[in-house]
Amino acid sequence: MPGPDALDLLARLGLASRPVVLIDGGSGSGKTTLAAALAPALAAQLVRLDDFYPGWDGLESASAAVSDDVLSPVSPGWRRWDWTTKTTAEWHEIDPSLPLVIEGSGCLSRANRARATFGVWVELDAPTRKQRALARDGEAYAPHWDRWAGQERAFGERERPWEIADLILTDDDVTGLIDGLAS
Repeated sequence: MPGPDALDLLARLGLASRPVVLIDGGSGSGKTTLAAALAPALAAQLVRLDDFYPGWDGLESASAAVSDDVLSPVSPGWRRWDWTTKTTAEWHEIDPSLPLVIEGSGCLSRANRARATFGVWVELDAPTRKQRALARDGEAYAPHWDRWAGQERAFGERERPWEIADLILTDDDVTGLIDGLAS
């Protein structure tokens, strides 16, 4: 069975007056690449949890910030995490009238899904994800991989994001969607 078509996905998302899309999956699965292709196709704002995870133990905190801050009905936005100083930094406002794509491990929780119009889970095996993530981020990430993967597992066991996703994508699906969105 062929994977989802880019035009079909855009049509499904276009049914909402203001699409709010959550893209989740393990580190290295392709979330960021998909979000970077989808956001311009929707003329959407793009929010990356990587910008506000409060350090290497911050998956749960960032997941909660999606509901509390990013998807807040009043003054939505997020506070950047400065990885160098290990402190919070400036506030980034979100225009509540524009479409929104949110990507990152931990964004597809039940609380966040209740405030979004569409959820995507990107599925890829752990060895391939680890190889990609370490190739992308190198030695800066390597000592933290197991610690981060443990947080992803705990989040997955509790929230089961693949069960609340509207769409589950394989690596080939992500590649096909990105190619379709580019054309």
